[in-house]
Amino acid sequence: MERTIDSKLVDVKQDILSMGNHAEVALKIAIEGLLKQDVQGLKSVHENEISINDLQVKIDESCMMILAKEGPVAKDLRMILSIIKMNTDIERMGDQCVNIAYLTKDIIQRGHSFNAGDIEKMSTVVRQMVKLSLESFVNLNNSLAESVLKMDDEVDHFKNSIIAHQIQNIKKNAANAETFLDLVLIARNLERIGDHATNIAEDVIFATSGKDIRHGS
Repeated sequence: MERTIDSKLVDVKQDILSMGNHAEVALKIAIEGLLKQDVQGLKSVHENEISINDLQVKIDESCMMILAKEGPVAKDLRMILSIIKMNTDIERMGDQCVNIAYLTKDIIQRGHSFNAGDIEKMSTVVRQMVKLSLESFVNLNNSLAESVLKMDDEVDHFKNSIIAHQIQNIKKNAANAETFLDLVLIARNLERIGDHATNIAEDVIFATSGKDIRHGS
């Protein structure tokens, strides 16, 4: 016999997945806007963020209702606590995608020449982290979650490389310094999205095993 809490958790999990899908799409559009220098396409980043924000409120309310009415214990409680944390991380991913969209718009409007090859490579890894973190949640798969954790160092390496490269660009061409600095900020936002994906992976491991690995424990 299915417990009431099971059906309610299924609904909340579906909302988290939908929210994550909006974040994936927003990130894809934001980076494509930079690479194709497409200002018009960036508008849908904001549309996805609105959907993310609406789902965040819905998920928080659903989790509060489950906590108040169902009295979850043990594994169910860990799952709900993890979902609440994931909810915050995905909402912040949406914010970072909007940041990238704004920065991209500024870059395009200045009309400066730039090379975003490293940012494209970095975004590919970050998008994979987001995708795998959500898959690990849907399937409650610790192996997928652990693969996300291993990708975090690669993202940090890309960020550091991009910063070093743009500093050199500023030294060579100070007139375009604003654009080079915006590329650095885009890399920092990508890094933060990767961090949020890492947080989700850690929450999946906590929900399924009870292990808190946030600080290497």
